[in-house]
Amino acid sequence: MARSLESPGRVIRNAWERLSPLPGGRWLFNRLIGRMVPYTGSLGASVEELRPGFARITLTQRRAVENHLRSVHAVALANLVEMTTGLAMLTALPDSARGIAVRLSVDYLRKARGRLTAECACEAPSGREEEVTLRADIKDESGEVVARGEARWLIRPRADAGA
Repeated sequence: MARSLESPGRVIRNAWERLSPLPGGRWLFNRLIGRMVPYTGSLGASVEELRPGFARITLTQRRAVENHLRSVHAVALANLVEMTTGLAMLTALPDSARGIAVRLSVDYLRKARGRLTAECACEAPSGREEEVTLRADIKDESGEVVARGEARWLIRPRADAGA
């Protein structure tokens, strides 16, 4: 008999609930996310708040994510949109479902500099096969929206759910 693996959303929710209240726990949680998704981990973003259907993530400008104009690179901002919408969606998914990004678009409204904050709030997807589009706004320290992104996620039942 095949053994059902724990869903990524449950792993993320449990890790956040256990680690975030502890001294150094958020740092450790962010390293865990980086291990789970190495490319996203290379961004160096930090999860500040996470609950089912909601994610707030910050990214501090540093040389590794800058472009030639000394602002945060467009692709780093796109990665932040994908990470923010993904964590909000994954934590809201039923354990019997999975999701993958199938489209990503970002409008760059002004140069992104300093400490940036991205937020996404969403309703829990049904877990049946469907596509959901989620939005994340990225704001600078003054509260100005510097980029607005949408990610379309394909939700499907997990093949190993209930196995």
